[in-house]
Amino acid sequence: MNAWSTRALLPALMLAVLAGVAAGAATNTQQKLYRWVDKNGQVHYGDSIPPEYAEQDRDVLNRHGIAIGHEEGLVTPEEARAKAAADKAARDIQIQKQRDRTLLQVYQSVEEIEVLRDRRLELIEAQLTIQQQSLANLRAKHAQFEKQALRFQPRNNEPDALPLPEELALDLQRSTSDIGTQQQNLEKKRLERETIRTNFGADIKRFKELRAVAPR
Repeated sequence: MNAWSTRALLPALMLAVLAGVAAGAATNTQQKLYRWVDKNGQVHYGDSIPPEYAEQDRDVLNRHGIAIGHEEGLVTPEEARAKAAADKAARDIQIQKQRDRTLLQVYQSVEEIEVLRDRRLELIEAQLTIQQQSLANLRAKHAQFEKQALRFQPRNNEPDALPLPEELALDLQRSTSDIGTQQQNLEKKRLERETIRTNFGADIKRFKELRAVAPR
């Protein structure tokens, strides 16, 4: 069945369409009738959506001409971006509302937030101290390996200098790698410290806004 349009809903035309759909339903119970309005305001009916109307939203009708569902048409890239932005904004609002509820339920005062922040920072500082000491030990050990390597080729140009022992070469390689790994861990821990400060700072600011507490 081909789709057609009409400027006004004509009873006879509607009955003809429904009769055709009802006849088709006898052999295919899944057949649908669609109704949509084009950009010019014309109402269309059909058992399929022509490609030129693929972007139009449409109602799904039963064999009695009663709307039983609704289908959205294809969206343009601009519409998709707008919808994605709107959805993100809605999600952000819900996340903020949940965050606000949590702040008010968990804390009774700004001081409580500050106490927890300070405890977290103290723990991070202790971990940083351990990692910094570990890094210093690794560097000292690497320096010893470097000093030993000065007796061997290729770092020693003396004619009677022996080649660098394989075990010492491996120690140099491993210590260099360990130092790099420890430096990365140290940077991650420092970033974690800054993240804690930033997040708790935002929580304190928001808590004051929710409780209407004047900044000190």
